[in-house]
Amino acid sequence: MAAGAIWNPERETMPRDEIEQFQLERLQATINRAYRNVQFYGRTFKSHDLAPEDVGSLEDLKKLPFTTKEDLRQAYPYGMFALPLREVVRIHASSGTTGPATVVGYTKNDLDDWTELVARDLVAGGVTKDDVVQVFFGYGLFSGGFGLHQGAELIGASVLPVSSADIESQVKVMQDFRTTALVGIPSYALQIAEAMQEMGVDPNSLCLRVAVLGGEPWSHETRGEIEDKLKIRATDIYGLAEVGGPGVSGECEHQKGLHIAEDHFIVEVVDPKSGETLQPGQEGELVFTTVHKEGMPVLRYRTGDISSIDPEPCPCGRTFVRMARVKRRVDDMIIIHGKNILPEDIARVIAQVEGVGPNFRMTADRVEGEDTIEIEVELSSVLGEDTIRAIEQRDQELTERLQRFLGFELSVKIAEPWSLSANGEKKPTVIDRRKL
Repeated sequence: MAAGAIWNPERETMPRDEIEQFQLERLQATINRAYRNVQFYGRTFKSHDLAPEDVGSLEDLKKLPFTTKEDLRQAYPYGMFALPLREVVRIHASSGTTGPATVVGYTKNDLDDWTELVARDLVAGGVTKDDVVQVFFGYGLFSGGFGLHQGAELIGASVLPVSSADIESQVKVMQDFRTTALVGIPSYALQIAEAMQEMGVDPNSLCLRVAVLGGEPWSHETRGEIEDKLKIRATDIYGLAEVGGPGVSGECEHQKGLHIAEDHFIVEVVDPKSGETLQPGQEGELVFTTVHKEGMPVLRYRTGDISSIDPEPCPCGRTFVRMARVKRRVDDMIIIHGKNILPEDIARVIAQVEGVGPNFRMTADRVEGEDTIEIEVELSSVLGEDTIRAIEQRDQELTERLQRFLGFELSVKIAEPWSLSANGEKKPTVIDRRKL
């Protein structure tokens, strides 16, 4: 497939009126199935004096209450499945940091749909059947590796399931197998790029041309750094285990937002506090309803991801609405001493200090009744001689900049390179240990 190709033109370029009619028919079937077969939804409908026939339009979807991560956790492990376990052929679970995992079941048809959706996003990002695709997402209960692997195979590409191997191994595979496309977590792609510099590997000596990255929030600046250091074009792919894994949306070559697969998902953006629906262009919490999942349909699932929706046509010809890249989550904000602290604000300060970042972790705690915050930041590379003095200088500069920005004292800890995102696995950016 050439640049600008569309994997499934019949679906991805449907007129708006056809998309909405398609969604409504699938939504009504999904609601009926969830009401009959998932105890949680049966109880929820009855407690809110609702019946499936009350949803006669897409607008009526707002009558339904939200589904939350806690609801899924309470149903652990199989309580949200709409079919007997014998009809579920694959099980994945989220990589949550607190409480039970959220478990997701797939039927054979669900797996086929998932594979198709990932194929769409890979093709939108420039991957073709002639590519050698190196997947460095983790494989296992986390859905990332398997989803991208399946989609690349459907396209006809050659797949290297390198998974979460160490950085040196990733670089050697890229060299030996002439990798042309990278798929994985953005922060790990950046670590690979920085390690290549340390190893003296010229990116121009490799065959790389594109990367499709996701699994964590990343900034426009991080994308630019990855593209510059690896000499590639990098696009974003989005998904979450609770609604089916990666493939919910993906960027095309124009990099102007991620096209949401509206034939499989209905998206809303709501005010995180009030739950009121927001207008296109307004930033709020993403809410997804699956309209074609057999094994585990979810209705109005609150993702915790902050984004906005753009319904305007894209130059690529796809007609699905686009979502802005997710840069933060609802629960990423920490309030200390009356100040709202967001990860992207901290990231901007860290970027001003040479030799550290971009990976960091901020931890809030309460000690003897007083709120404290520690910000742990990776070195961006292994230091040479006089390491202790170099670390002390970075610690002092970063502490001064952060305290000046925030207006109160804090603790800074310098961490070893790559320790906060070891082997491409996601680690939390924000930890709040306070009992609020």
